[in-house]
Amino acid sequence: MARTGTPARAGAAFVPAPAGTPGPAAQEAAASGERRLRLVMHAAFFLLLGASLARFLTRHPGEPRTPWIIGLCAGLALLYVLGPAPFARTAPRRLVWLGAVVAVWMVLVVLAPSFAWCAVPLFFTGLHTLPPRTALALVTVLTAFVVGAQLKLSPGGFDPNLVLAPPAVAAIATAVFVHMRRQSDHQRRLIEDLISTRRELAATERREGTLAERQRLSMEIHDTLAQGLSSQQMLLQAADRVWTTDPQTAHRHVRTAASIAGRNLAEARRFVRDLAPADLAGGGTLQQALRALAAREAQENKGLAVRCHIEGTPARPLPERVSSALLRIAQGALANVREHAGATTATLTLTFLGDQVVLDVADDGRGFDARAAGAPGARGHGLPAMRARARQLGGVLTLETAPGEGTVLSAAVPLHPTDTTP
Repeated sequence: MARTGTPARAGAAFVPAPAGTPGPAAQEAAASGERRLRLVMHAAFFLLLGASLARFLTRHPGEPRTPWIIGLCAGLALLYVLGPAPFARTAPRRLVWLGAVVAVWMVLVVLAPSFAWCAVPLFFTGLHTLPPRTALALVTVLTAFVVGAQLKLSPGGFDPNLVLAPPAVAAIATAVFVHMRRQSDHQRRLIEDLISTRRELAATERREGTLAERQRLSMEIHDTLAQGLSSQQMLLQAADRVWTTDPQTAHRHVRTAASIAGRNLAEARRFVRDLAPADLAGGGTLQQALRALAAREAQENKGLAVRCHIEGTPARPLPERVSSALLRIAQGALANVREHAGATTATLTLTFLGDQVVLDVADDGRGFDARAAGAPGARGHGLPAMRARARQLGGVLTLETAPGEGTVLSAAVPLHPTDTTP
């Protein structure tokens, strides 16, 4: 053979999804971004809480309210830490948790206005937890507490900047969060729509493959069994007409009809074997079936040496329909080698690659022009049927050949395909 080895397998296992089509990776990326935002908000809360406590202890050492401030600060930190785990499981518990956090914070702000800026992370927590209108009301209340605290801390009395700055910060934070939430919801809906569309397209392709296979079988049955039965009927009717007047001719008609019946019986058995592979009956594995197929082909075709190689070991038994489809593909490929290739050697190679299984059928025959074989109007149903079988399992079939250089056919199928058979 002019070519050794097999086609590249890493990219042959799955048909590439259309550009822009999201999958589990895109959904995981979106969820990861939301988790990072929460981590930033949690870190900011504890940073502001620690800075406020340090400022209070520095500015007001030894005051009677200091133990209360330290205790409330520790309680608020503990309450905030416990929130995302036990209180986040159901909506009512999370609302109770948020209410407790806000209440403790308000007491802290009344006792020590320097804790007012811890409200910024609470803005995001409220917007993330509450319905929109309730969240806006909470943001308004928190902003009012911040303004009051800043005015209380101001040594010069009323300061317009202290009155306007907190509402501006709250407005910016709310606008950013609402925009991000809308973008996230829009992206989530888009992902769901695209995934649903992709599933519908995949189901349509599989249905088309099933219809094509049915059409192929109907054509084969018409050209063999139906034509044979028609010929038998005509011969037996002719024998019946001359049974008494010309027994010799009648017997000849009967013998001819019996010969046609024998050929039709062989064709019927072949159809049964193709539809329900006998090599897989009784719990046989695909590896055993391929070895048996190779031995049978070599025995029935003395001029053709057929070898079988198994590479790797499956982690679990192959699904029955995967084994059946790959065996049928191997049978069809060897039939093409036997009838058209003029080859002296054919090799079956079954390779297990973790999440997929690859079947290669290589021969040293005369090869052919693959573009002409795939052109509209080209004769032959074998290759389209093999492609349809691979596609029904979410896999792909590739063909590498050229005149005078032999042929390598490769079928790559995922080990856990999605069944969308109508």
